[in-house]
Amino acid sequence: MVYHRGMQDSIFTKIIKGEIPSHKIYEDDKTFAFLDIYPDEEGHTLVVPKVQVDKIYDLNDEDYGHLWMVAKKIAKHYEETLGKRVIFHVIGVDVPHAHIHVVPYDPANHAKHDEHQAEKMAKEPDHTALSALAQKIAL
Repeated sequence: MVYHRGMQDSIFTKIIKGEIPSHKIYEDDKTFAFLDIYPDEEGHTLVVPKVQVDKIYDLNDEDYGHLWMVAKKIAKHYEETLGKRVIFHVIGVDVPHAHIHVVPYDPANHAKHDEHQAEKMAKEPDHTALSALAQKIAL
């Protein structure tokens, strides 16, 4: 069953309902996974809960845990079938429907990111600023 909390159907809810075509990878009673039509890498998949909530942390604990278990299942399957490590992204601003990006990792396509990361890590961290931030946001 698909339902949401007082918002218009998102594009993902429309996909789940079959109103918009998709290339389904997996479905169960709580989740739906399909190929991203504008993939970062071949096999880039979106795993979405059937309940429509804007932010992933607004899911109840059971649905949240189940969503991650499905993402894990898909990642392990992709590692076996595609022979690639898998990375996850949770961005949460592009579509108002919680989702996890499951992306097979191709190191050749991430060279620029790796170069940028190496530049950042070559600099000395600002421990004073980090300490102040940690104190501000600590639980």
